[in-house]
Amino acid sequence: MSDPVAKASALVHAEYHVFQLADDEQYDQPAFRPENGLIFSKPGLAVVLVGINSGVVNTTVEVYRHPVGRLDTDEWDEVVDHSIESISGQMRVTVLMDDPPELPTLTPFGPGPYRVRVHARGRDRATDSHVSEPVEDYLLQIWPGRHEPDAVHKQTDRTGAMFRRAADQPVEMPSPPPEDGWERKARARLRRHGN
Repeated sequence: MSDPVAKASALVHAEYHVFQLADDEQYDQPAFRPENGLIFSKPGLAVVLVGINSGVVNTTVEVYRHPVGRLDTDEWDEVVDHSIESISGQMRVTVLMDDPPELPTLTPFGPGPYRVRVHARGRDRATDSHVSEPVEDYLLQIWPGRHEPDAVHKQTDRTGAMFRRAADQPVEMPSPPPEDGWERKARARLRRHGN
């Protein structure tokens, strides 16, 4: 296995059970489909699922030029390889309501597809809690690579199982509220007058 071209660790502030990997100006979260229980994405943005509701998590980032060959699952509860796409080539670890952590750019080789291997442990220690000290650990190993289906290497925590069950539930779109009579008449009047 080659050495990483960049490596760093930081405390990442998670909110609402997530932190993100995002290109500049990419804030709109993709539809909530956590099929693998750990990460889901759309071009320019990926969402990593954590057990806590809010607080800090230990996060290490390793950026590689080539695929990571060696796989070590012994110390981890969940390990998944997932394809992401960087639009700008400037994807970073970001958070919803705080300044981004001091971690390297995840996609230094430019825009395009990448693979990220997400390792997680400790997501069951304080599920749904607000924490001030980290109880969860994440390792993100990322390299340029074509889009492929998820490769699930390990799935053992209850938090991941809960997220996977949520992905199996049909997403119901709320129906619009019924229009009052005056709103319907006003829309009809506007259409008649060409507005």
